[in-house]
Amino acid sequence: MNEQAVKEKENLIRIETPLTDDVCASLGAGDMVLLSGEIYTARDAAHRRMYDALTSGHALPFDLKRATIFYAAPAPTPVGRVIGSIGPTTSYRMDAFTPALIEHGLKGMIGKGNRSPEVIETIKQYKAVYFGAIGGIAALTARTVKRMELVAYRELGPEAIRKLTVADMPLVVVNDTRGGDLYARAQREWRILA
Repeated sequence: MNEQAVKEKENLIRIETPLTDDVCASLGAGDMVLLSGEIYTARDAAHRRMYDALTSGHALPFDLKRATIFYAAPAPTPVGRVIGSIGPTTSYRMDAFTPALIEHGLKGMIGKGNRSPEVIETIKQYKAVYFGAIGGIAALTARTVKRMELVAYRELGPEAIRKLTVADMPLVVVNDTRGGDLYARAQREWRILA
């Protein structure tokens, strides 16, 4: 292993779900993490249903307290595999629903792209964290999934909610509990260099 690879490996932070306030507070925008434990997949349609359930006082299909949601829907599962390719969905599509979910205990979100000011403020207020997943490596991300279980909304097909057990899923912290924003920081730094 070359010196750069060793340095990068040493800089990775290993964390496990369920996420706690202390774990979330320890992370900063730009931190590279390896996430292990249970996470849930949910995209637009599932978020709409969860939001409607919350606002009408109905139970959700899983406990939001300290949960982590991966904005993703897997491709069909090949024979002999746990799951098909699975990559992040653009996160702003969930922004209308996210503050309410965070207020009810959601601690972690995984997706791609930036978040609205309202989501970033709610992340700060409730000590949550938003991770960026690496786009373009959906087949490799699928290898971090060790178990998959359908949880709710089967009729949504690939967009149904699934519980995944993952080991060392590579992520980067985009928004932290202190209002840190990796995308905004990168844009500022790029403007200085440009």
